[in-house]
Amino acid sequence: MELLTLSNTKLLKGEKRGYMSWILHLAPADLSGREVCPKRSPGCSAACLNTAGRGNQNSVQTGRLRKTAMYWDQRVEFMALLVNNIGRAVKQAAKLAMTPCVRLNGTSDVPWEKLQHNGKNVFELFPDVQFYDYTKILGRKIAAYPNYHLTFSRAENNDKDVAKAIAAGMNVAVVFRTLPEQYMNLDVVAGDNDDLRFLDPANVIVGLTAKGRGKKDTSGFVV
Repeated sequence: MELLTLSNTKLLKGEKRGYMSWILHLAPADLSGREVCPKRSPGCSAACLNTAGRGNQNSVQTGRLRKTAMYWDQRVEFMALLVNNIGRAVKQAAKLAMTPCVRLNGTSDVPWEKLQHNGKNVFELFPDVQFYDYTKILGRKIAAYPNYHLTFSRAENNDKDVAKAIAAGMNVAVVFRTLPEQYMNLDVVAGDNDDLRFLDPANVIVGLTAKGRGKKDTSGFVV
């Protein structure tokens, strides 16, 4: 079983900037029967991109459920496979003279810094690989891992956490119907141009446009 995907349309946009991006998609929320998005809101759950693109295929959904079951029930084997997949991704990128980067929370919000393989997490095992994610979990302990970048995600019910994230120096991703020039007195950068959040300037709002089911949002998740 392959854990990482390379063919995500938005990730492929990063190749213009010299990056090859791989992503891990688990079955989001509690779709598998166990929670992988502990801070999700009703709005983000309803607007989740789990079924966007190839995600609407039954085979893809089945694969994500299998990965999630392995994550919970065979953690040692899961981590070993993940390390193997990342290692092969690094070699593939090197052959093409590209820089590898990995997003482990495509449709989840797992604190990967806490998960280890042979005594180390993946950031320690692959210090030359750039990892990045979006998260709604405030205060994750990642300062020791300079190759892991987190962008905080706004929802309709976490304004206090958004303010704390900004105060802590984090960029914040916000879903808009139409991208404004500023939000919360910070400049808005277009986050749909590519997925390379670790290249964004500091102290900005990452503006994402509503897609799929998010276009019909009435919860306040979409601004």
